[in-house]
Formats: sequence, C-alpha cells, structure tokens
Amino acid sequence: MAYRNLAKTNNRFMGPTAPRKRFSSSQEPQLSAESPSFDTDSLHPLTNEVANKHLHGYERGVKEKFERITPLLKRISEYQHERDFVDRAQKLSSSELGYPLPEHFLKKAWIRPLDMRALFAWCVFQSHQQVSDQFFDLDPLQGSEGSFESKNFETFLEKCGFHLLDITPCSDGRLAHTISYVLRLPFSAVRRRSHAGALFDVEQTVNRWIKTEHRRYREGKPNFSTEPTRYLKIVTYHFSSVDPLHQGCAAHGSDDAMAASEGYKRLLHFREAIENSFCCGASVDLLLIGLDTDTDAIRVHVPSSNSEIALDKWISALDIYQETQSLSKEKAMKRISEIVEGASPDRAEEGMIAFITRLIVNNFSQIDYVRQLHGGQYLDAGHAERFIGVGIGFKEVHLRNLTYFAHLDTVEEGSPDLDVGVKIFKGLNVSNDLPIPVVIRFDYSGNVPGARERAIADCKRVDDAIAIRYRDLIDNGLLHTLLTVRDRDQRKSAEVVGSSLDPSVQEEH
Repeated sequence: MAYRNLAKTNNRFMGPTAPRKRFSSSQEPQLSAESPSFDTDSLHPLTNEVANKHLHGYERGVKEKFERITPLLKRISEYQHERDFVDRAQKLSSSELGYPLPEHFLKKAWIRPLDMRALFAWCVFQSHQQVSDQFFDLDPLQGSEGSFESKNFETFLEKCGFHLLDITPCSDGRLAHTISYVLRLPFSAVRRRSHAGALFDVEQTVNRWIKTEHRRYREGKPNFSTEPTRYLKIVTYHFSSVDPLHQGCAAHGSDDAMAASEGYKRLLHFREAIENSFCCGASVDLLLIGLDTDTDAIRVHVPSSNSEIALDKWISALDIYQETQSLSKEKAMKRISEIVEGASPDRAEEGMIAFITRLIVNNFSQIDYVRQLHGGQYLDAGHAERFIGVGIGFKEVHLRNLTYFAHLDTVEEGSPDLDVGVKIFKGLNVSNDLPIPVVIRFDYSGNVPGARERAIADCKRVDDAIAIRYRDLIDNGLLHTLLTVRDRDQRKSAEVVGSSLDPSVQEEH
C-alpha cells in the first residue's frame, strides 16, 4: 500500500524496531576497497545502476580518506621516541594520507608526548581540503553549473512551473547527502541551506526570494519567460524506522510528528511573509518531505493546488517501490504518477505531480543503493559525522554522516544549531578522548570589492565566539578550528585563512 496515515501509526513510521549498534567516528565500519556486487536482477526497473556504481565509488573514496586517519596515528604513536621519528612519520603520512603532518608538533615528541588530539584534528582538516579540491577540480558528482545534468534538470523544473528550487534539510549529518544521493538532483540546480530541525530562518529566506525575483527581472536568471513560474520551497525533516524513539531528529526530541509540524509551520510563515509584503500574486509553492535516515526512503506530503499540506497523510517511496517493482518501466511510471495524483487533496497542478513523481523515481535508485551496499539499512543508525561545518557555504559536502552543518552568521543567533552539533560530537569524539574538528566557512562574491576581507573577518569573529562559548573544550585540546573562505563566483575550493593548529596560535597556549 503506497499511502501512510500518521494517526494510524502512533506518530511513528512503522518498521524494524531492533536498534542497531552505534559507532564513533573512529570505530565506524570501513567501506571495503572491493566494491560489493550489484545484483541487477533485484533492482527496480527504474533504478539507475550506472549512477549507483559511480556514487558508491565517490563515497568510498572520500570516506576512506577519513578512515585511514586513526590507524595511521596509532602506528606513528608507537615509535615517537625513535631517533628518526620525524622523517618516518612524514614519509608514512605522505604515503598513507597524501599530506605531511605539522612538524611543530612532531619535533616536540622528544620532550613531551605527542599531541595526538591536535594531529587528529589536523588530519581531519587536511582530508576535508583534499575532498574539497577534488570536488571543484573534477566535478565527481557531475552536477556543476553548466553540466548536462544541471541544464536538463533546470529545463524540467521550468516545465513543471518552477524557476527555483530551495531545499532546507535538517543540519543532521545523516541528511547531508539529501540532494545528490537521496533525491538524485544536480547540486548546482538546487539552493540548499541546512538548519537544525530544518527550521530555516524565515527573514533570510524572504531576502533570498527577493534577490531571486530581482535577478529574474533584471538579468533573466533564473530563466524568465512569459509563462508564470513560481519559487518552490521544500523542507526535509527526518525520522528513524529502526529506532524511532532515539534516532530521530535531535532538535525535536526524536518526535517525527513534531518535526513535520514545525517544518510545515516555517513553510507557512515564509509564504505568509511573501504574500503580506508583495501581495498574493507573489505566492510561492511549498512541499514537505520526510526522510528515513535508516533506509534513505522518502515520504512526500503531496500538497493541494494551493500548497495546503496534510501532516497525517503522505505517500511512501518504499511502498511504491515494492508495489511497482515487478512492472515494466512504462507501467511503473504510469502507476507512480497515478499514486501521486490520487494523494493530492484536490488534485495538485500537473507540474507539481510531475515533480513529485520524478523525486519518487529518483529515490528508487537510492533505496536500491542502500539495499545493495548496506543490506537495506545503514549500520550507523545514529550519528557518525567527521567534523562540524559552521558558517555559510560547504557546497562540496554531499555525503551522509560526513558533516554536521551549523548554518549561521553569528554564533549568538546560531547557537542552537551549534550546541546540537557539539553535543553530538561529545558522544562521537570527546567520549573517546578525541577532539571536535570545526571547519568555519564563509563564502563571498569575488565580484564585490572587499568581500574576501569581510569573509575573513567573519571567520575570525565566529572563531572568537566559539572560543568563548566552548572554552573548557578548547583549553583541554578537545575542540580545534579551521578557518576557510571561498569565492562562490569561481569553481575552486576554499582557501585556508587560519587555524587553531597554526604555530603562532599554539605558542600562545
């Protein structure tokens, strides 16, 4: 059955209830260097097998960079008192990780024990920079601006009646892959801003809407035509089918009914703000999506023609997958469209039906991805992020449980998001005597005079605020920061402009 009713499931997504083992960032099972076989006979007819293999190769390559860190540091710690320690450590690090270790830490090994916490944070930061360089240099997800995939999707989006797609997932690292993996959308064609509990800032979103509409009329970007199109805003909340009472959204106390309700409230506030300020003719379209972080299957609350959403009703991609798995491609597509259309309270517009149908079909590939690589459910039902990303940016992060996002301009206004992230990492890292790596990022426009300098100042301001807020962690070497800025007008990775691991900073301590 493709339909779900929240009231009939005691406010929980029904599914396996046996809890899975949780892993810290240093304990998580490694992705094998040998790719598991993809059994094509068990795939849904609409699954993109080629894309699955490509995405698995990318995920495996990125996560292995982080998984090599702890084993390497354990080896290095075993011979820190040997005469040729520095040379051996550097050769081993360059060979295993692809970058050298900071010598100002290594050269002190004969005087005092190695600062393994600092070396761990350094390696996480360096691995992140490697991933960032690869992302912008090679476009491994094939979704950069101007790519075939991006242009094709933008054309489809406009045919559906939308000129821009703005998605807010929760900042939980288990949703970091929402765009490129779960929904299989080209990242450059989607505006993504993550917030704890998916509770986006209404005022900032209104300002982005204003900038979008201004560019449409002045520059024709996104495409402006005589046909009316609308701004589509989506909230993606999350829940757990394996352990619903403990592994749901931390910002909502693992209550998925509350997560859906609060996300919908933000959508309504956004629409009301636009209509009150610019009249009803400036209305936006709204969509609410739930994501099961254990299976990556989505559920969609199909809206009415005027974007009204029933919180207690949705269509389940996993149910639809099972219902259509034995059909041909053509019959499966037809059936999916019928289910989407039938789920709308008063028959949503054709464009919205087509858009949701595509999301469901795209999600089939991810459902098979999890089935074939993880047995249908992720082993890491809980958090297993490698670092916290703070500020504005991180266009290059599209992998599950790689980064916890804390989107903010100031620590004061973004403290709820950041506090949730620190709490998560106290369980992941601090409990294992490892530090919390925090990458601070502020993107800027290189076309604007002085923008880079202001972005650097923003990084330092946030870094200072973090130092005050989490002084105990920092004094004990349990939180380190990397300051980065990036020109969003260029296809290149971020520039490092400071770090708590710099020699000058270490001398101060």
